Amino acid sequence: MSNSKGIYRSRNNRILGGVAGGLAQKFGVEPGLMRLIFFISIFLPGPQVLIYIAAWILLPEE
Repeated sequence: MSNSKGIYRSRNNRILGGVAGGLAQKFGVEPGLMRLIFFISIFLPGPQVLIYIAAWILLPEE
């Protein structure tokens, strides 16, 4: 079940910036699972950390 409001940073499910919590709300998954996916992705090649930082800056708060 997805949230039709768009993607926002979560106010309630935040540890660092609320990005993972907001994405978890949008896609209807547990916030812990989304955080685990982000953590595992850090070890793969690519700009994941930069994308997370950009999302933290650009996404509006819920």
